[in-house]
This record gives sequence, C-alpha cells and structure tokens, in this order.
Amino acid sequence: MPYHITLLAGACEAAGQIEEALALLDDALQIVERTGAHWFAAELNRHKGRLLLRQGRGEGAEKPYRKALSVAKRQEAKLWELRAAASLARLRRDQGRHCEARDLLAPVYGWFSEGFGTQDVREAKSLLDALN
Repeated sequence: MPYHITLLAGACEAAGQIEEALALLDDALQIVERTGAHWFAAELNRHKGRLLLRQGRGEGAEKPYRKALSVAKRQEAKLWELRAAASLARLRRDQGRHCEARDLLAPVYGWFSEGFGTQDVREAKSLLDALN
C-alpha cells in the first residue's frame, strides 16, 4: 500500500499539488509505522525530503533525508542508501557545506563494485566529482 500511495503522490507532484503529495506521503509513513512494513520507508522519507526541498524548505528536508539514510543503512539497502546519501549531499552542497557533502557520499559510493552504468550510481559519481 505505501508504494502505491507513493505513485499517487508522484502524480500529485507532477500536477503541481505538492501539499497533497506531502499529505499522501505522511499517510504512507503512518501505514508503515502502524503495520511494521518498513521495506519502502527509506524511499518514502527521501521523497518527502525532496518535496519539502521543492517548497523551499531545505531545513525541513534534512530530517526526512537523514531518516531515509538511517533506514537504508539499517536494512542494508545499498541502492536506497546511495539515493538518500546523494540527496542529503546535494542539500549540503547547496548549503555551501561541500566537504561534509563529499564525506557523506564518498563511502556509500565506494561500496559499489558494479552497476556503474546505472543512473543512480552515475549521478552519485557526478556529484562526487563536482565536490572534489
């Protein structure tokens, strides 16, 4: 159910209904907490952070990004960890905290030994290159 709600939130975002998308993600996160089905929790939090950032609420985006990173680490979900680390690193970069951004993203990116042609890994590499 949370995954499908996320798809609906994406449609709301595409239609410019950011508040509605955020409300849907909050509903999905409540379902996750209530049911214990945490498999998609990292992505839910990352998407929430991204929407908050789109609203110009960078300070508000940090908490869900950190939560996404924490959940992904706990689950050992390396792709979702990379996505969360890249999202938080971009936020840090935009705040002028380049060293912190690089130190956050580099170890996660360094874990990967394959998949270098995938969009997520390519974007992480591009971000790291820009931070060096």
